Amino acid sequence: MKEYLINCTVQREFHLLAFSISADLQLLLFIGILVMYLLTVLGNLIITGLIYLTPQLHTPMYYFLCNLSVQDIIYVSSIIPKFLSILVTGDTRIVFPACITQMFLFTFCIGAEFLLLTSMAYDRYVAICIPLHYTIIMNKNLCISLFSVSWIVGFLNSLPYIVLISTLSFCNSQNITHFFCDPKTLIVLSSGDITDIVMLVSVECVFFGLTPFVLILVSYICIIATVIKIRSSAGRVKAFSSCSSHLTIVILFCGTSLSSYLIPESQQSHKQTKILPLLYTAVVPMLNPLVYTLRNKQVLRAMDNILKRYLKF
Repeated sequence: MKEYLINCTVQREFHLLAFSISADLQLLLFIGILVMYLLTVLGNLIITGLIYLTPQLHTPMYYFLCNLSVQDIIYVSSIIPKFLSILVTGDTRIVFPACITQMFLFTFCIGAEFLLLTSMAYDRYVAICIPLHYTIIMNKNLCISLFSVSWIVGFLNSLPYIVLISTLSFCNSQNITHFFCDPKTLIVLSSGDITDIVMLVSVECVFFGLTPFVLILVSYICIIATVIKIRSSAGRVKAFSSCSSHLTIVILFCGTSLSSYLIPESQQSHKQTKILPLLYTAVVPMLNPLVYTLRNKQVLRAMDNILKRYLKF
């Protein structure tokens, strides 16, 4: 009995049991996820490089976008490579330290992204609703403070999860029915007392999920109210186009991630518990660079200039 308790407490590995599908579908899933991962990393690296190399893009909006791109690369790289490895090798094992590290990076990046998206919404609010004071309000010091706070708070937000989950025991099962070490799934899997960590998840979902989302919605309500007052249709289109890319990502990311965590598991189907996280861990980070470049003439112009400069013979 004593030996059994020790083995429960000192857990060495888990098994990620993501999708029970045929070999043909598994191959298609691998190709699809691999393409999304490569597009995500390449697209976000291109955006980061463009912003760094183009002085015209050294503005608050693109500083936030650069931070968002870096965060997305860290985010997907902590989850997707392991998932691809499982699809190829069939080896579902993940050692406990690797699982904890993956969970830490996941919670860190989720928190940072919510705050970065909120900062970007505030930037768009000032640009459209208070344009004459934009350069004064959105100065360099404020921008550095906003994205620094996003990273620091995201980091501090993830620490309690690591501390609390590291102390849990997993005697009943080591099979995680997910494609990554999702905190919510690990909590349910635990055989120990999860009262404190369930309360922590509930509180943090409100403060670091719902609250930023509400602030973003308030910003866009003010933006829409201001845009409606613009007399010329060309002015309204220009104003809407400057924030439509950001709004698209907000709806996709916040909608899928909040739904995954706020809807009780009893009301989610077995597929929903995996499909929703797949959307905000693989699909949304891939769409970020596509949405922000294909709908942004300034970024496309900068890309064209860089290509002409470096491919000129």
